[in-house]
Amino acid sequence: MALDGIVTKAIVHELQSFIGARVSKIYQPSTHDLIFTLRGAGGGGKLLLSANPTYPRLHLTERSTINPAEAPMFCMLMRKHCEGGTIESITQVGMERIIHITIRTRDELGDVSAKKIIIELMGRHSNIILTELSTGTIIDGIHHVTPSISSYRVVMPGAAYTEPPQQHKLNPLGISQAAFISLMASAEEAALYAAEHPEEPEEDMIEGEIAGLLASLEEPKADGSGGPSPSADPTGWLVHAFNGLSPLIAGEIVHRYTALGGDAQEFSSGVNHPDQLWEAFNSVMEPVRELRFSPVSGLNAKGKPIFSAIPLKLMGGKVKQYSSISTCLEDYYGDKAEKDTVKQRVSDLIRFLGNERGKNIKKLANLQKDLDEAQDADQFRIWGELLFASLHTLNKGDKTAKLVNYYDENQAEITVPLDPLLSPTDNAQRYFKKYNKYKNSLRVIGEQLLKTHEEIAYMETLQQQLAHASLNDIEEIREELVSQGYLRDRSKKGKKKKKATRPTLQVFTSSEGIDIYVGKNNLQNEYVTNRLASANDTWLHTKDIPGSHVVIRSEEFGDATLEEAAQLAAYFSQAKQSSSVPVDSTLIRYVRKPSGAKPGFVIYDHQRTLFVTPDEERIKGLASVLRS
Repeated sequence: MALDGIVTKAIVHELQSFIGARVSKIYQPSTHDLIFTLRGAGGGGKLLLSANPTYPRLHLTERSTINPAEAPMFCMLMRKHCEGGTIESITQVGMERIIHITIRTRDELGDVSAKKIIIELMGRHSNIILTELSTGTIIDGIHHVTPSISSYRVVMPGAAYTEPPQQHKLNPLGISQAAFISLMASAEEAALYAAEHPEEPEEDMIEGEIAGLLASLEEPKADGSGGPSPSADPTGWLVHAFNGLSPLIAGEIVHRYTALGGDAQEFSSGVNHPDQLWEAFNSVMEPVRELRFSPVSGLNAKGKPIFSAIPLKLMGGKVKQYSSISTCLEDYYGDKAEKDTVKQRVSDLIRFLGNERGKNIKKLANLQKDLDEAQDADQFRIWGELLFASLHTLNKGDKTAKLVNYYDENQAEITVPLDPLLSPTDNAQRYFKKYNKYKNSLRVIGEQLLKTHEEIAYMETLQQQLAHASLNDIEEIREELVSQGYLRDRSKKGKKKKKATRPTLQVFTSSEGIDIYVGKNNLQNEYVTNRLASANDTWLHTKDIPGSHVVIRSEEFGDATLEEAAQLAAYFSQAKQSSSVPVDSTLIRYVRKPSGAKPGFVIYDHQRTLFVTPDEERIKGLASVLRS
């Protein structure tokens, strides 16, 4: 990730157009995220504030989100203090990944009140903190930090806001060429001295609390000192010395330095080298100083996706350019954060479905074994009938009977095993009993085989649905498993959930402007197919492959819409990574659910089959919204 001080500066610069905008609505779709709906003279927008420990960010967004029926406490607090307020300023703290948003509103008595929202984009320590502007007192934070978690600062209601620990680095935008070269020489000299004079531990003359107090008073200067040698580790030195530079940007500076003819391992060996490093450094910093941002994304040398607020020469392969830093971040992060949360939430369901599928596959093997054994049922019937026809030739005590098989075309003689302790009649009856037993078991085995195949298909369908599930979809799948008796209801007794009559559906718009509905789980599939769609709407599904029900909500459309709907059906299926995926298409009037079938299971006819290869870029290019 490269959300550094430069990207933060680009974000703040872009958001300056929203100064004076009004905060219309505030939502909290997940534990770490807030959505502000902004309204203003220059147009509105949705602002995402995320303190996600893995993907912290702040940018404008066009993504649709599902909000909980009951807003979380922090969301209610933000609404109370900020909803209806006007944004007065959006600033960055130096080159840190900290953004301050000042909002002026009126309190419950009608008096003007000013609040400051502090967004700290610092990995697992990220936070969104609401404070009183005048006093700096914390009203609340999306993540609480108690004294037991941190001895440096507390983030709790009523506490005074304390900034995160300072890194004591230099601002890369305010340094001159002479100061840069001098800093580089000092760092090289300090590193050389440290190598020649390794520090020996000094004997502490003062111990206890006084020693701690004295140590805290010795604040290191913001001079970038104490880092690695510029010649030994140029990238590390740049990151250590300058605030807001990520290893990615430092690597870009060294890359440009090398392109100028310098040697990254010999900075101190020649007079011209510091000048060349400054030239590379300045070429990266100049557009940042002038607020000329041109966001890009691509791959680094190791093939990993990266993004930047400024063009990077070290990017390999295809480089994607963006009109704004928000669109860049939106494209880069996509649904990564939601996918991570989904992954955590579905781990128990994935394990359960895998176990259930495994049990049914084992059961299938046992049933097949029983079936093979029961295939001899007709032989026992024939033996019984032949014995009855030849009772006069048999005696008790015989171990075998050689009889003519009247059912054989050649009237061949067969040998029938007998129990010598039984009479000929009892031996015949014994074979008839075996015949009836196996005949009945064949019927039961047949039913069990069918049921077991259905169970395996059902589990595979749910596994496929979990692969594409959103947070809302997971709960619907969990509720389905509870209603089908697979899982116990984990909700508290007496608190009955209100069943939604209309699930939230993802609706895509084709290139021809036609709505295409996609069901992501069985509840959505049944609603789309059996309740929402009209008789002459077109229904699509991957042929003999678990996947989503897709419906084109129109009687008239072109080949482009049909192709795009087939793409969606293939993409939201088990065959997402395959090529030439068969997709069946028919009218809703020819789709029906058999009585007693599993949720989401249908049969259909009058279909035609299309073959498509899922194209993720094409699907992402289709406009989509969530509708309920």
